[in-house]
Amino acid sequence: MDEKDVSMDPISEYILKFPSEIQDILNALRKVIREAAPEADEKISYQMPTFVFHGNLVHFAAYKNHIGFYPTPSAISAFKAELSEYKGAKGSVQFPIEKPLPYELISRIVKFRVDENIKKVENKSKKKS
Repeated sequence: MDEKDVSMDPISEYILKFPSEIQDILNALRKVIREAAPEADEKISYQMPTFVFHGNLVHFAAYKNHIGFYPTPSAISAFKAELSEYKGAKGSVQFPIEKPLPYELISRIVKFRVDENIKKVENKSKKKS
C-alpha cells in the first residue's frame, strides 16, 4: 500500500502543523480529553480540534504563547476558582505554553461537560414525553 493512500484523521493533521514540543502538549491534551470522554467523537469545528458528545463538549487550539481551551461558559463558571490563575474569557481559558497544563483539572472539566450534555438530552426527552 502506498503511504499516500493512508488518510490521517483531521485532529492528527491539525497537531502535525506545530513544532514537536507543541505536538507533545496537544497529544497529551487530546489523550486526557479522550480518557475523560471515551464516548465522544472527534472533529474539526471552528478550525479547532473538537470533541462532541450530545453536542459540542470542548475545543482546543494552539497559539504562539498558549493553548486555548474552550469548554463553554458554564464550565468556566463552574471551575472559576481553579481557573483563576489563568487568563481567560467567558467560555475560554489560556494555558501558557511554558507551564505544564493542569491535566487533572482539564479531565474534571471535560467530565463536567459530559454530564451537562447528558442532562440536556434527558431534559429534552422528558419534555417530549
